[in-house]
Amino acid sequence: MSKLDELIRELCPDGVEYKRFDEVCTLNARIGWQRLTKAEYMSKGDYLLITGTDFTETHEIDYSTCVYVTEERYKQDPKIQLKNGDILITKDGTLGKVAQVKGLEMPATLNGGVFVVRCKDGSLENRFILHYLLSNHFQSVVEQQKTGSTISHLTQTLFSRLMIPLPPLEVQREIVRILDNFTNLTAELTAELTARKNQYEFYRDKLLTYDSKTKIVPLKDVAEIERGTRVVRSQLTEDGLYPVFQNALTPMGYNDKANRLGNNTFLICAGAAGQIGYSDVDFWAADDCYTFKCCEKLENRYLFHVLKNNQHRIDAQVRRASIPRISREAVGNIRIPIPPLDVQNRIVNVLDNFEKICSDLNIGLPAEIEARQKQYEYYRDKLLTFKEVAAT
Repeated sequence: MSKLDELIRELCPDGVEYKRFDEVCTLNARIGWQRLTKAEYMSKGDYLLITGTDFTETHEIDYSTCVYVTEERYKQDPKIQLKNGDILITKDGTLGKVAQVKGLEMPATLNGGVFVVRCKDGSLENRFILHYLLSNHFQSVVEQQKTGSTISHLTQTLFSRLMIPLPPLEVQREIVRILDNFTNLTAELTAELTARKNQYEFYRDKLLTYDSKTKIVPLKDVAEIERGTRVVRSQLTEDGLYPVFQNALTPMGYNDKANRLGNNTFLICAGAAGQIGYSDVDFWAADDCYTFKCCEKLENRYLFHVLKNNQHRIDAQVRRASIPRISREAVGNIRIPIPPLDVQNRIVNVLDNFEKICSDLNIGLPAEIEARQKQYEYYRDKLLTFKEVAAT
C-alpha cells in the first residue's frame, strides 16, 4: 500500500467534502473600469504587469516577457497585487492557462484577462489548487466555454460555483509531491532541449563572425539564384522517389522526377517565405522555391549555415501580405562572408556535428517529454478524483 493510500484510509476513508470555489477561495481580476490599454504598457519600470502571454509551458511566469505599468495603476487594486505562491488562471482569450508566481522580486499586478486564486482559510495547498485547475475535471468546463463562441470568457460567476474537493492537507501534500515529480522531470527535459539549441546557435554565431580581412559580398555575386518549376497536384504521389518542395520546408508530396541534385540549399519565396532548408537527396524545387548554384568560392552547405545565421535579416525582407513573399532581389542582396574553402569546410563540419546532436535530441527529447506529460495527466486526473463524503 502506498503512502497516499495509507493517508486516505486513515484520514478520509468515507470520501472528502466538495465545496464551491468561492466558499474556500478568493477569485480576483482587474475589474472593467480599471482595464489597461496597450498604450499604458512600458518597456521599463518598477511595477510588473503579468498577462496570460507570460505564462510558460511549465506553468510559471517568464518575467523577461512582461511589460510595466505606473505606480498608480499598480496601487489601483490591492487585491491583484501579486505575491509568491499565488495561482493564476486566464479568463479571456486563451482560456484556462494556469501558472504559479515564483521568484517574484518586484511589485507586480495583473491585466484584465487573468484571475488570481487564493485560498481563504488554509484548507487548500496552493500547488493542489494549481494541479486541480489543470485537471480534466476543471478544464472540461473551460472547453465548454470555448464551444460555439468567437470570444470566450471564464466568468467569475461560473468559476465561483465550480466545485473543488477538500481532502485533508496531508493528503493534498502527498498528491502534490507525486505530481510535482512528474512536472519537474518534464521541466528538466525541456530545459535540456533549450540549452542544446542555444549552444548550437552560440557556436554558429561565433564561427560565422569574421574580422575585417574576410571578404563579404552579395549572394548574387557568388551564386546563381534559380527559381523552381511549377508542379500541379495531379503530378504528385505519396510514394514517389523525390520530395517536392513548394511553399514550406515539409514536402507537399513526391514526384517520379527531380529537377535539383541533392546536397542543395533552398529558400522558400512564398507562403513560409524566408524559411531555409537543405536536402541531401535529389528533389523537385517548385515555383515558390529558390535554389542556389554556387561558384567555386562557395560551398553550398556553408551557404546553408550562413543563411540560417541571417534568418532574422531575411525575415525582415519578407513582404507581409495575404501570401508572404520574398523577392529574388532581396535574397540576392544578402551579404555572405567568403573565407577560404578549407575554413568553410571546417565550419560546416563543426556545425553539422552540433546540428546532428540537436536533431537527435529533437527526436528523442520531445517524445520523452510528451510521454512524461501523458503520464502526469493520467495520474493527475486519477489522484484528483475523490469519492464525495455522504451528506449527514
